[in-house]
Amino acid sequence: MRSTEGYKTRQRAAVETVLRSTEAHVTADEIVELLAKSGQAVGRTTVYRCLERLVEEGQVRKYAAASGESACYQYIHAGHDCREHFHLKCTACGKLIHIECDHMSELSAHIDGEHGFSVDPLKTVLYGLCKDCRVK
Repeated sequence: MRSTEGYKTRQRAAVETVLRSTEAHVTADEIVELLAKSGQAVGRTTVYRCLERLVEEGQVRKYAAASGESACYQYIHAGHDCREHFHLKCTACGKLIHIECDHMSELSAHIDGEHGFSVDPLKTVLYGLCKDCRVK
């Protein structure tokens, strides 16, 4: 089996740079576009391969998308843990919002205590419209 440390290619470094430089969640296609705008041509297949390795190594978090939508990815910055909060996904603009709210913690505790079910916040995404899209 090949060591992941030995897999530090120019393309992987470029993908990591894009992920580290944004606080947003980005799709593989958005990464390809950002790289192209910066003058770095990296193919979609290579970007997906790099993303999957980074996810396996625990450096990047992958958010599953609704049926027919692309998954999005986020670099895990030091001290940033998505296991502690839920996420909101705007069905109009695609924005993924971290929601750190005591009410969501209470809901999770209720579901656990009353229904014996442990919610995984990492995989919990509520769909709707963000404030900006509701105004439109």
